[in-house]
Amino acid sequence: MDGRLSDIRIAVEPDPGAFAREIETRLLDSLRQNVPASDYAPFGILARDSEGAILGGLIGGTSYGWLLIKMLWVAEGLRGQGLGARMVRLAEEEASSRGCHGAWLDSSSQRARNFYMKLGYETFGMLKNREGEEPQGHARFFLCKRFPCADKPAEASPRR
Repeated sequence: MDGRLSDIRIAVEPDPGAFAREIETRLLDSLRQNVPASDYAPFGILARDSEGAILGGLIGGTSYGWLLIKMLWVAEGLRGQGLGARMVRLAEEEASSRGCHGAWLDSSSQRARNFYMKLGYETFGMLKNREGEEPQGHARFFLCKRFPCADKPAEASPRR
């Protein structure tokens, strides 16, 4: 790239939607230069009714042996009926088929934290606002789950 740093304009954009995908693509291209290279592969899961309306969805991806759940949403009227759990299990199955050994996510919702903990996720970190910081009492939770047998060494195949 030509030009001087002093010629570059930097601005806050109120809606990153127009360029977010391009920035992510460029970042992932850069990460593929790492050792080991990033193997990030995104995917989505959609729940639709018989008319095709979206009732829920999960956006995530796999990289370095981990599933990252970026977003999970279920229509308000369907919450608590198992739809979210079904989508998370499907995401975990997809990640396992890609060779992943666990999953992680972050959320600022205590309700979501409780939901994931019922699915076997554990809190491994928390960012909590201190006294005087707004909004008071806000926290972001980081959760993870190791998939079954992920922490056990593979058994050697029997010799013939």
